[in-house]
Amino acid sequence: MPTDDPRQWMWGEAVEMLLRAERLHRQLFNPARSPAPGPSWEPPVDMLETDRGVVVVAALPGVCEKDLRLSLDGPYLVIGGLRTLPEELGSAVIHRLELPQGYFERRVGLPTGRYDQIEHRVQDGCVIVRLRKLL
Repeated sequence: MPTDDPRQWMWGEAVEMLLRAERLHRQLFNPARSPAPGPSWEPPVDMLETDRGVVVVAALPGVCEKDLRLSLDGPYLVIGGLRTLPEELGSAVIHRLELPQGYFERRVGLPTGRYDQIEHRVQDGCVIVRLRKLL
C-alpha cells in the first residue's frame, strides 16, 4: 500500500540499501582464506521454515544445474558451484559487468533440528532447495 508519508518510504529505501551493501560486502570484500583458489562470491538467499522442513531459495542466474553442488555440513546447507563467463566475452567490448563470475559458495545456517533429504529444482534463475525435518 503506497504512502505519502516520507518517513515510511525513506525507511524502506534505507533498509534496502543496507541489505544491498551487506551483500556487496560479502561478495566483493571477502578476504581470501588461503592461497588456494576458493569461492569468489556468495549468492543471496531466502530461507523459510515449515512444520515439515526448510526451503532455501538462492539467486543463481546464469548457473547451469550441472555446475551446482548442494550438501549438508553439520548445521549448514552448503550451496556451491560455478558461474562461467559467456562465450561472447572473448570478442565483445564490455560496457558493464556486474554479475559475479567464477566459483561461489554459500553456507546457510539452518534452524535447529535434523534434516535427511536434499531435494532441489532450478526455476527462473534460482535454485529452490527443500530439506525434510526428522521428527
